[in-house]
Parts: sequence; C-alpha cells; structure tokens
Amino acid sequence: MNEILTGKPINFSAFISPLTTFTHSSRMNIKDLVVVTGIPGIQRIAASRNNGMMVEDLDSGKVHFASIRKHQFSPLESISIYTDDSDAVELKAVLQSMLDNLEETPPVPPNSKPEDLRMYFSKILPNYDRDQVHVSDIKKLIRWFHFLNERGFLTAAADEEE
Repeated sequence: MNEILTGKPINFSAFISPLTTFTHSSRMNIKDLVVVTGIPGIQRIAASRNNGMMVEDLDSGKVHFASIRKHQFSPLESISIYTDDSDAVELKAVLQSMLDNLEETPPVPPNSKPEDLRMYFSKILPNYDRDQVHVSDIKKLIRWFHFLNERGFLTAAADEEE
C-alpha cells in the first residue's frame, strides 16, 4: 500500500476488542488517526468491530463502516520513515520536525519538482533512505502535514511527550 510503511497494514481487530468506542478529546494527536485503503484522506477511528471499523471523516464528521475484507488499515502512529542507518523514524517525529522547522523551512508544494521535494525532505530528515523513500511518499507526507496542521492535530502532539 505504502512505500514508507515499515511492515504490513494493521488489522485492528487483533488489537481492539469488539465494539470498542473511541472518544474525541480536545488534545487529540495522531493516535486515533488511520489511513484506509479505498477511502481518500485521513480518517479518525470511531469504533471497532470484529469484521471492520467505523471511521469518521475529519471534515464532514460522517461515520461509515470499513470492512476488513475490503480495506486495509494503517494507523498513522505505526507509520515510519526509512533511514540510512537501518533504523526507522516514526511519522510523529517527522511531522514534529516539519512543524518545528515551519518558519525557517516551510514545506514546498506537493506538486513541486522531485529535486525540490527531496531537498526539502533532506532538511527535515537528513538521513532518510533515498532508495526506499520515494518522491510520491514525500508528496503524501507534505499533504498529510498540511491536512493535520490546518486542523490542529500537530499542536496537540507537540504538547504530549511520552
């Protein structure tokens, strides 16, 4: 599904008990956010069932069911970016770096030239693996950053140090 993922998409039914309900808090971060194949954008986990998940569109607030037979789920907190030193950096850390460098190094538009995208990303994560992280991954990451930052999800993540 995604070149920047380390591992396979996660089937939530193995981790979440049936009919678990997730609540929206004012200090939400990327913990409850998920990318679902076949559904555009980032969704919030509304509830989980044995045969799928209820996901909420962050803009419209509409909740709909996504079957585990048809969709794969990738929680944002499980996504990592490959690095040269055979380690991976969590997406949360990369997004935080983008937020911290927003004033000095604003993100380039996602439709920029590949060289510009790679140059920008090398300022954010200097040791990213240039062979495994593709330009399409950088574009997607910039789009996700704008989406989450405009909706206030990244400011809350900065306040919560684990």
